[in-house]
Amino acid sequence: MKKVAIVDDEQDILDILKKFFSRKNLFDVDTYVNPQDAIDNIKTNNYDLVLTDIMMPQIDGIELLRQVKEHDKNIEVIMMTAYSTLEKTLESEKLGASDYITKPFVSLRDVQNKIVETLKI
Repeated sequence: MKKVAIVDDEQDILDILKKFFSRKNLFDVDTYVNPQDAIDNIKTNNYDLVLTDIMMPQIDGIELLRQVKEHDKNIEVIMMTAYSTLEKTLESEKLGASDYITKPFVSLRDVQNKIVETLKI
């Protein structure tokens, strides 16, 4: 089963996504409210995909993306943002992000479909 790490500084979003994906049983999900914890665990676990918020106080999603890709360029990364700016989108694409999702989500099924599509499962 594919492994997915979800990183967001909003615990409510993590709880909602974890609960939704747990019921679907399409992939294993770990959630991280602290980006540094996420980076440390991503480097020691075999994640197939990271879904990360861009705007976080400790380490932003762009830096998280940079560190994930330095560790393993094959890990897929999908960026989440409530503040979709062309600059951030272009920067994340240049660093190797697979895709991005705007928040608030249209539906949780859309998030699921984006992950399934990216992982080709």
